Amino acid sequence: MRSKDRRALLLEALTAGEEIDVEDLATRFEVSASTIRRDLQQLSSSEGIKRTYGGAILVHPAGETSLSQRQASNRTQKAAIARAACSLLAQDDILILDGGSTVAAFGHLLRNRRHRVITNNLALVSPLAEAAEIELTVLGGAVRPTSMSTVGPLAMEAMRRMTADKVFLGADGVVAGRGLCEASLDQIALKTLMMDQAREVFVLADATKLSRTNQAMWAPLPARWTLITDWSASLEQCDLFAAAGARVIRASQ
Repeated sequence: MRSKDRRALLLEALTAGEEIDVEDLATRFEVSASTIRRDLQQLSSSEGIKRTYGGAILVHPAGETSLSQRQASNRTQKAAIARAACSLLAQDDILILDGGSTVAAFGHLLRNRRHRVITNNLALVSPLAEAAEIELTVLGGAVRPTSMSTVGPLAMEAMRRMTADKVFLGADGVVAGRGLCEASLDQIALKTLMMDQAREVFVLADATKLSRTNQAMWAPLPARWTLITDWSASLEQCDLFAAAGARVIRASQ
């Protein structure tokens, strides 16, 4: 197993919130204890974990990056994910679009299509409002400046009154068997309701989001859902999600 894939699995083990033991991990992955220590040292510098005597634990959630920072990162991958998501649509589908930069990239591709779109993603208001065959509904509520999206009771009340064919969600992180992580309960509550109100659930997440646990709030995913990620996601990572019930699509370059 490549070190990159082993580290992804180590993060999966940490998401349960338990302290993990180096010797146990060495046995599980059939490598030396020193190899596991090097893996944990690498993760401690980049993935929000803390080394302990004999093992590691998750540490406090990381701060959020701004929307402009997220839009500037992994742009090629996000564009490919957006194209793959578009290929799964039927004309006249009713769509719920979540906040986030990857969902925004997808939303921009809808301008020449015919859909009803329900969204809390303020970055999509201008381009979709001007699209001739898009019927746009914007969920009101409190604005989160870091994501330029709306949340809160007003958004929730409006969302309860609508249903859709498909929902497309973003996330700070997505973990097989656990769900989506975000920075606030308001985000989690609205995402969960969006999933409840749609017949099909799609998560748009580039490979850097897979097995990422840098936020403390979690939304479980349904028994059947679709993950659309990019070509750099490893087969081992994809297999973990497939084993947890997801249909996995890796967008090509």
